[in-house]
Amino acid sequence: MKTDSRPLERQKSTSLKDLLAAVTFGAQDEDLYVSLANRLARLDRQINEGERATFAEKANGKTINQTVKDLLNAYNPDIIELKASEINQLQPEILEADARNKAQEKLIDIARSTFSGELNEYIENVRRVHEQIIDTVNLDTVNRAGWDKDTVVQADELVNDFKAYMEANKDELTALRIFYNQPYRRREVTYAMLKEVMEKLKLEKPQFAPLRVWQAYEQLEKVNGNSPKKQLTALVSLIRRITEIDPVLTAYDQTVNRNFQDWVFKKQAGTLKFNEDQMNWLRMIKDYVATSFHLEIDDLDYTPFDALGGRGRMYQLFGDEMNMVISELNEHWRREDNGRNEYFR
Repeated sequence: MKTDSRPLERQKSTSLKDLLAAVTFGAQDEDLYVSLANRLARLDRQINEGERATFAEKANGKTINQTVKDLLNAYNPDIIELKASEINQLQPEILEADARNKAQEKLIDIARSTFSGELNEYIENVRRVHEQIIDTVNLDTVNRAGWDKDTVVQADELVNDFKAYMEANKDELTALRIFYNQPYRRREVTYAMLKEVMEKLKLEKPQFAPLRVWQAYEQLEKVNGNSPKKQLTALVSLIRRITEIDPVLTAYDQTVNRNFQDWVFKKQAGTLKFNEDQMNWLRMIKDYVATSFHLEIDDLDYTPFDALGGRGRMYQLFGDEMNMVISELNEHWRREDNGRNEYFR
């Protein structure tokens, strides 16, 4: 059977936000439903598993694939006919045309009921994170090269806005709550906690990308160390700066290296002496903490430790001191900073 094949994108000039609002509030235009299904299908190819899980959570368990299917089913003649037949079987007195209308209304309600203000806002935030428009037609040209007089002003605004956002969310996110209000728990901050902060930034404030904020700081003050290569590492340094743990923005690997050296020096000056094999293992831990922010004993079973024997090898090197060493690396690497005794974190 020949059919009229039409493109899925039928509302190119309509924004995703407007499509979501129209469907949510009861619009019954086929082009709106089909276009929204197309946009969501495209978004599904861009997002990660964590974002898909959050979508399902906000959609009362419905996946993005099922949502797309429901939108398309609302105007699929075959599905409408199938549902109409089921209605006729249960209510044979209903005319076929009325059964089809009733079936379609039910399918439209199923598709529309998925959406809510919370889900729509989440979809819009995720879209902004992943969508990048590249204009290859209207190319920019350089009219003048020189110093931008507004650069410092813009950098100051970005830094202040970033501080205000983090301050506003300090009670919602575990890592921020610890850094701001519970310094004695700083040793407990994990990679997962910091990742949570990063994901919230990506969704709600992508303009606060940590490397971008780092560059803004470079316009305003002296910065210790080079700009980090990873956003998460930059984020840790920025949090330490805005919570005044560090008087100036300092690359986190420099903080780790400094405190590692201080800790080793104090140990070597005491009763515990490290041999070369032990020092090589400790340096590996130091490099790991510089990117992962915390060491759990289970981490010794994975890269990079597993290739050198994992926790078994560390126990051979440190014996009964192993747990104490791990605990001190996480908890008690202290340093004097402006007269304050600070944890390693």
